Amino acid sequence: MPEPRTADAGPPGAERPRLIVGISGASAPHLAVHLLEAVRRLGSVDTHLVISRAARRTLEIEAGRRARDVAALATEYHRSEDIAAGIASGSFRTMGMVVVPCSMKTLAGIAHGFSDNLLTRAADVCLKERRRLVLVTRETPLSLVHLRNMAAVTEAGATVLPPTPAFYHSPDTIDDLLDHWSGKVLDQFGIDHDLYRRWSGAPVRRDTAGGGQG
Repeated sequence: MPEPRTADAGPPGAERPRLIVGISGASAPHLAVHLLEAVRRLGSVDTHLVISRAARRTLEIEAGRRARDVAALATEYHRSEDIAAGIASGSFRTMGMVVVPCSMKTLAGIAHGFSDNLLTRAADVCLKERRRLVLVTRETPLSLVHLRNMAAVTEAGATVLPPTPAFYHSPDTIDDLLDHWSGKVLDQFGIDHDLYRRWSGAPVRRDTAGGGQG
């Protein structure tokens, strides 16, 4: 893995917005790769990436990607064992964090304040500092334990955002679905993008446009 780089934020008030991206070991690491690529193309936000040990394995198995190659998509990469990284402190200013995908183990750790690695510690910091925390939970079906943990993180201030596909924008490819999903995540942080066509209302049918009998 590449060595973590030291962020140079410049003078106070001059730094670019920072978004923390955590990848846990749940299925569908493609979601994280697509999000990182999308943010990189936008060029308006710096990303601070943490990849869990389990995620390194799922990246290889499911996406055919080495962790070091995914790490290169981020502005800054931090080892999951490095609890002394900047993102482990509330004094390190960020716009928040997204965990994508978020495994049920990681969800449980966040829900109960069990910060045993940098990923869960960074999420805990977002909660205590009242910053945006988005958890892209990836599991089905859900047990009562999972649901209770989702309720707990929601009560603590996080947003649970399962990667549910949408079809109102008439997707033709998997990339269309991924674009929509990444856009929904960016919306949570107020990051401008044009990844998908937004819903503006159903088209009016000609046979009902003029009113008439119901």
